[in-house]
Amino acid sequence: MLRRTLAVLMLMLPLAASAQLLPDAPRLGLDYEVLPTPQPTYGTGKIEVAEVFSYTCIHCAEFQPVVNIWKKTMPADIRFEYVPAVFGGVWDNAGRAFLAAQAMGVQAKTHDAVFRAVFIERKIKNGSIDDFADLYAGLGIDRAKFLATMNSFAVTGKLAKARQFSLRTGVNATPTVVINGKYRVVATRDRGHKGMLATIDFLVAKERAALKKP
Repeated sequence: MLRRTLAVLMLMLPLAASAQLLPDAPRLGLDYEVLPTPQPTYGTGKIEVAEVFSYTCIHCAEFQPVVNIWKKTMPADIRFEYVPAVFGGVWDNAGRAFLAAQAMGVQAKTHDAVFRAVFIERKIKNGSIDDFADLYAGLGIDRAKFLATMNSFAVTGKLAKARQFSLRTGVNATPTVVINGKYRVVATRDRGHKGMLATIDFLVAKERAALKKP
């Protein structure tokens, strides 16, 4: 009886070891949701990975270093988009700041610095438009030009576009990532931000396979 038990255990060991090597599969309803109806993407071309974020969101600030690492090895068929969260008040002002920086061609070089200024250096006092203009001025951006761009018709239009994207895709928290207008991904307590990226990879692969089907 003992020999039989040992034999069974020996047969089970490889299975147990391989199970430990396999990551947990992303869970529908927890790690991600399938949108009831596919929505238009924020931009065009490739497989879109769109992060709805805010410079005033601590979780977005914590997610950013992980995103930076992931983007360095991002496959060529993926297009990554930052979409400002437009939930009113300070959220809108932060969104205007992002879009103004984008319009002036300084978003990429200031992105991480803005998170640092908000959460480490505490440069934002009340989250007003003037607050953000001061912050960017401290990063070497012309304050008057930046303020004018934040209040411009073009930025107001892009802010409306970002608001509609969140409404259509059911985003109500940050950071949330939307894959190709079809899947909504959030971080969970047990899997964290790295688990969120694993879910993104899983869904991108799923979307890639679907696009290849005749």
